[in-house]
Amino acid sequence: MHFTLEEHTLPNGLRIVVQPDHTTPTVTVNLWVGVGSRHEEPGRTGFAHLFEHLMFQGSANVANGEHFQALMGVGGRLNATTWFDRTNYFETIPSGALELALWLEADRHANLLAAVTQDNLDNQRDVVKEEKRQRYDNQPYGQALSTVYATVFPEGHPYHHSTIGSMEDLDAASVQDVHDFFTAHYAPDNTVLTIVGDVTAERAVELVERYFGHITHRAAPRRGPVDPLPPLAEPARVEVEDEVPNDRIHLAFRLPAEGGDTRRQFLAASMALDCLGGLSFSPLEQSLVREEQLANSVDVGAMGFVDGVSLGLVVADVAEGVDTDGLEERICAELDAFADEGPTPAQMEAVRAQAERGWLSALAAKDERADVIGHYTCLHDDPQYVNTFLDQLAEVTVDEVRAAADRWLRPRSRAAVVYRATQSQEVA
Repeated sequence: MHFTLEEHTLPNGLRIVVQPDHTTPTVTVNLWVGVGSRHEEPGRTGFAHLFEHLMFQGSANVANGEHFQALMGVGGRLNATTWFDRTNYFETIPSGALELALWLEADRHANLLAAVTQDNLDNQRDVVKEEKRQRYDNQPYGQALSTVYATVFPEGHPYHHSTIGSMEDLDAASVQDVHDFFTAHYAPDNTVLTIVGDVTAERAVELVERYFGHITHRAAPRRGPVDPLPPLAEPARVEVEDEVPNDRIHLAFRLPAEGGDTRRQFLAASMALDCLGGLSFSPLEQSLVREEQLANSVDVGAMGFVDGVSLGLVVADVAEGVDTDGLEERICAELDAFADEGPTPAQMEAVRAQAERGWLSALAAKDERADVIGHYTCLHDDPQYVNTFLDQLAEVTVDEVRAAADRWLRPRSRAAVVYRATQSQEVA
């Protein structure tokens, strides 16, 4: 499978990638802005996520709430997300609504600050606080990942704090602080616009030039990546006692950065994790869950970051009555054994097949395809990754996967965040 991509850059720096697909009369518009929580300064955390909310609160020519109303009114669906490395905005609409979607996006990307008043700022601060209470503070294990980031990455590192940020920082933010953040990051030369769907490349570029071409603002200079982080020199550990359903073990590992010279190393480390726990017959799943029933589940995965490091995770939900420390020792033994022996041919074949199935399934949908293209264009300057990933996956060898496990996934390099269940205390 090969997707034909048309690339164009406007004089103001906006990168456009168009992938025509006339199978259905719909179009996905996807914007990736190169700003996430890693770009925040001390005392100003949570700003990237705050802007995800503010971008739907109106702009110079759009009233509060009208962005959603206008696109949903023509049958569209839309949303936005924030992460460490980026913020993205996306909508899928009928082909005839493409101009409307581009006009709305251009207005808020060019003229948002007209609507960022004290009232809007106060309102969205309250929304973010409520989201934090619902998703982090009042959920079992809700603070687990935030604790993992703070444990595996040192103080001051771009990935040390989560995207939700500090409520104290948001409370202290002035309207001017928020305006300054927008001006520094939201600009055409820090944005990738991907259009996938029922439109020709010529027509798409023409419309983007019409609606975005007048924006001349430039982003503040981008800093270079921080120095790569090696594996932890010794284990780090945080114990949490909480009213959770059962004990849970989070083992985190630094991995190579996803892009640049370390992309293949990251891919090999990611495949190692998949061999360990991403298959029904993988060591962690087969032994600890199916056969010995020491864990209710074991989930593994890699988060690809760009700023000198990525993150690998092994999360085990401890079965009732099982010794948590003993289960952690068993997981560590499996990690050491895999790093010594490497994957079997059957594991490599299964991991590749599973990755290919997931990749092709995602690319079948226009919205996910646009997101993949935007991701690798914005963060890695590689829009063609959508066409080359499976070839790169096939080239990784057994020896590379074993070497990646030996380098990055040894238990001595783990950061452990362990939840231990406590019983709630009833008040007499």
